[in-house]
This record gives sequence, C-alpha cells and structure tokens, in this order.
Amino acid sequence: MSEVHTGGCQCGAVRFRVEGPLGDASVCHCRMCQKAFGGFYAPLVSVRDAKLVWTRGAPKRFQSSNAAQRGFCADCGTPLTYEAPDGVALAIGAFDKPQEIAPKIQWGVEGKLPYVDHIHELPQEHTLSDPEAAPFLVDLVSYQHPDHDTEQWPPA
Repeated sequence: MSEVHTGGCQCGAVRFRVEGPLGDASVCHCRMCQKAFGGFYAPLVSVRDAKLVWTRGAPKRFQSSNAAQRGFCADCGTPLTYEAPDGVALAIGAFDKPQEIAPKIQWGVEGKLPYVDHIHELPQEHTLSDPEAAPFLVDLVSYQHPDHDTEQWPPA
C-alpha cells in the first residue's frame, strides 16, 4: 500500500488527500512566502511525485508572481499551496500530521528575518501558564476542523 497523507484548512471547507511519497520538505524565507503565510517563513512539502486529490472543496488561487500562484481557503484564509511550473507544494501545517514532515532545507535565506534563528532562545511557557489567561483558555472551544477526515463538518 502506498503512502497516504490527508489535511486541509482550519474551517474544513477544503480537504486534500495525497497518495504516494512526499517530496522534499523545506521552509522558504522569501518575502513573498512571508506575506503569503503571514509568518516568518513558509513551511512547504512537494507533492509533485504523488497524486493530490481535493476531497472537499478546492483552494482559491492568487497569482503571486509571473511564475507561481498560491492556493488558500476562501472561507478561512488558511494558506494551502504553492504552485509553480515544476509542481505543487502543500503547506506542512495544513497536514493532519505535520509532525511527520520535517523540513530538510531552507530557501530564500536572503529574506530571512534577523531574529528567526534565535526564537528557540526565547523563554518558553505552556499555554495555561499565564494565570490571567488560563480561565479564558480553559473554557475555550475550538471550531477548527479536527486533524482527520469526518463524515460531516461542521457537526450537526
């Protein structure tokens, strides 16, 4: 049986299934990727040698350059794809098991923000460690799609 990976956006309007081996996983620091992800970099994995199927909905696309377009959920805004002439890459964070996809290389390092390499040196706290925020967070109910496929979303 071949590898199978699933994932989708945070609201569940767009879901995907990848059948076959994932390609190289990377992070890209270029400014276009920073803006597309609203983050310090874009974590992506190539699916060019696998079969990508949109199992629910499909991404809306933005032509971010003359060579590439970016796919995202039109409902919740989750970044999903980087699509270029050499193939499609999916956002690692959109997979149901992102912990299984470790980046192996960094691209666009000329755009790397100067503090990114030192983030691991910052103080670390668990989510509920802040006594002022803990009461709010204890009662927090997530409306995000779970990290697995469901028959019906949102639940009835």
